[in-house]
Amino acid sequence: MFALRKTLKPPSVFTIIHRFIATVELSEPPTSAAYDDLIITAGNKRDFATVNHLLNQRYAKGFLTTNNTFKFISTDLTVLDDLLKTLSDLNEGHCRKSAYDSLISWLCKTKLIDSALRVADEVVHGKYGADASTFHPIVSLLTRKKNFDEAWRVIEIMRANSISRDITCYNFFLTSYSITGNLKSCVDVLRKMDEEGLKADARTYDALVLGACKAGKMDGAMAILRRMLDDGVEAMYATYAHVIGNLVRLGYSAQAVEFVKNYAGKDKKLDWHNFGLLATRLIAVEKVDEARYVLEEMVKMDIQMGEKLLNFYNKNVKFQN
Repeated sequence: MFALRKTLKPPSVFTIIHRFIATVELSEPPTSAAYDDLIITAGNKRDFATVNHLLNQRYAKGFLTTNNTFKFISTDLTVLDDLLKTLSDLNEGHCRKSAYDSLISWLCKTKLIDSALRVADEVVHGKYGADASTFHPIVSLLTRKKNFDEAWRVIEIMRANSISRDITCYNFFLTSYSITGNLKSCVDVLRKMDEEGLKADARTYDALVLGACKAGKMDGAMAILRRMLDDGVEAMYATYAHVIGNLVRLGYSAQAVEFVKNYAGKDKKLDWHNFGLLATRLIAVEKVDEARYVLEEMVKMDIQMGEKLLNFYNKNVKFQN
């Protein structure tokens, strides 16, 4: 007699699906951060075939590169030649363009400006879709370092290669000039913007308000803010903060209170920001009576206070009445 062989039960459909999903999860990272970790590991090993595969795969799966994707590049720039060759071999289109832009951002983050310029030149002459965003990290770094001559040279490189300058490029200049109170240079930037048909946005106005505040021209700062709102441009909270902080710093506490009240009642979050900031600034310069008044107004308007303001209110206002 022949021995009966035990028949194996075939795996269920659920088992098959589970194995498939588990395999996919292992081979395809679930987040951009996970891809970054794998790319950094491969980059440290100089395994650029894997770097290429991961960059193409992450884009196909809908994950974009980040400012940390090329973190394996530090002061040892011998790796840059191999990496540039790897990026040039990526799938054409936004996959390759975003990888180059991410690399430039990382190089600027690590203050490797010459290398960033080299990569930007590669994007331009390789016809890999260079645009204003490719140069944003470079212009931002140079203007923050107050290296304006070099920053303007980058703008000229863009112009020479028919790359349109956008409002963000010029906002970098405006912000840095404004921090130093250099209003004359701000006017020059505005003229260039006008020549290129660029319209001011919220950050443009914010920089101009900041510049006026730094120069102590508070009437001008408030006039710019009014013009901004009249033009239908919504102001950032930071723009109000420039005015509030500098009015208090210059000793114009009553004007600061009036300023905040003038813009109150339209946006609850803005009221919370402005009144809270004003009270905090007044307390910091020991304007207790003015701070008490502002806190009383916050209670009347049902504006919530943070922990520190609430403690001050309970100690200096609520239990004093």
